[in-house]
Amino acid sequence: MNKLEFIFPDWPVAPHVKALTTTRDGGFSLGPYASFNLSVRNGDDPAHVRSNRQLLRETLQLPSEPLWLSQVHGKRVIDAFEAGPGEEADGCITSTPGVVCAVLTADCLPIFFCDRRGSRVGMLHAGWRGLAGGIIEEGLRQMQVPTGNMLAWLGPAIGPSAYEVGEDVRQAFVAQDPKTEAAFTPVPGRRGFWFADMYGLARKRLRDHGVHDIYGGLRCTYRERNLFYSYRRDGACGRMASLIWLAKRPR
Repeated sequence: MNKLEFIFPDWPVAPHVKALTTTRDGGFSLGPYASFNLSVRNGDDPAHVRSNRQLLRETLQLPSEPLWLSQVHGKRVIDAFEAGPGEEADGCITSTPGVVCAVLTADCLPIFFCDRRGSRVGMLHAGWRGLAGGIIEEGLRQMQVPTGNMLAWLGPAIGPSAYEVGEDVRQAFVAQDPKTEAAFTPVPGRRGFWFADMYGLARKRLRDHGVHDIYGGLRCTYRERNLFYSYRRDGACGRMASLIWLAKRPR
């Protein structure tokens, strides 16, 4: 077992706002899930996942068990303080110190939210269905703060040179907003297939709704094999976790 490695957001938030994305190394899982898989829903040995989650809590000294959602590529965003484990949703928000919001990904886009004062944070799981279906808009609504006072960080996801989609996916966006056509590049030699820029699609939606302080969006889970799981690359694989929470401020 190796030392755990984390990706920390590069955004100017208050010191008591804690956030990170895990990587694939340092845990107990074997085979295609090797080694720091944090999902119980992808075929891994549940005992290995429990050990990985315990290692995550102990290494980060988390104030509570992360809220592990049952993600369905929808747009439901819930209050993490009021939710129970396994609740069906693709995002969670909290203003309660010590409550850890979490999503699991292996190519989909984790979107971190925070207001400038550090009074409210949120986390979204956004694949193409979630982006087209309004997960960002619902997350902004649930944050309940003026969007001009918000910051967003786009965590590790499949990059624009690797995410190949069909015409149906392109049309799901272009039919809503013709300007999103700029986020799709034809795949050479494959008529009707496109490289999709999920980072670009997310940035546009955020800016269209008044969020202009947007950071991250520079990684590729598909290309960076040593750091990240990728469902598109490997099929059966583990999941990284993206976490955000508010630490209790010293009195």
